Amino acid sequence: MNKEIISTPLAPQAIGTYSQAVKVDNTVYLSGQIALDPETMEVITGDINSQIRRVFDNLLAVATAAGGDFSDIVKLNVYLTDLGHFPLVNQLMAEYFTEPYPARAAVGVAALPKNVNVEMDAVMVLRNEYY
Repeated sequence: MNKEIISTPLAPQAIGTYSQAVKVDNTVYLSGQIALDPETMEVITGDINSQIRRVFDNLLAVATAAGGDFSDIVKLNVYLTDLGHFPLVNQLMAEYFTEPYPARAAVGVAALPKNVNVEMDAVMVLRNEYY
């Protein structure tokens, strides 16, 4: 087993005892991302649209640091404090991902770190040229 810790300054640094991502052979496990600005480490201001975009941007930064992109994501988990935002997640996801889309779960939760409204994590499988 080949294990590598993935880290990039283009995404928020871990705010706990975890890594931004862990690569095991050609599979990358991306930790949950919230709407933190990687430069200030503060939750961004703005509406839920802006927060969802920031989460996708943070995930993409980690995926890129691992040698992949959103076409390599096979599983995406979305956590929302208000499932009424689910249609917006679908709309924005269509801007960031192309078909075939990854498998996905959307879960309504009571609260998230730093009182944000959305968090996402993912599993990515890198193509042969990356490992």
